[in-house]
Amino acid sequence: MDKYFYHHHVSKALENEGWTITHDPYYLYFSEKRVMVDLGGEKLIVAKKEKEKIAVEVKSFTGISLIHQLHQSVGQFDFYALLLNKQEPERVLYLAMPQDAYDELIVIPVIKEFLERRQVKLITFDINEPKLKQWIK
Repeated sequence: MDKYFYHHHVSKALENEGWTITHDPYYLYFSEKRVMVDLGGEKLIVAKKEKEKIAVEVKSFTGISLIHQLHQSVGQFDFYALLLNKQEPERVLYLAMPQDAYDELIVIPVIKEFLERRQVKLITFDINEPKLKQWIK
């Protein structure tokens, strides 16, 4: 499967929930270098008359070891969160992962504790249709 399949899948799912994709990719800068978060988006919050801003790093979790992929993904998430806090602190970073991978990992108590300690905000998505399943803060 094309590694960008889920990227486009999540982008469409966000749009289906009323988000506007403003960055594809969203660049973060440091020391004359840059890294790319997969997506940046905005959604108007009518009651507050302001925009909610997010950045989303999409991961497929299709490799052999879900644990290894989780370690890599959370390390990347931590680094991006640090840079995002310096560049645009009002934008919230999320890690997007397939719902089935989340379901397999979250039943392991130490994984749940690890994600909570690292303060990883998650979006889970359906792999069969462009639909978001959960927002986990």
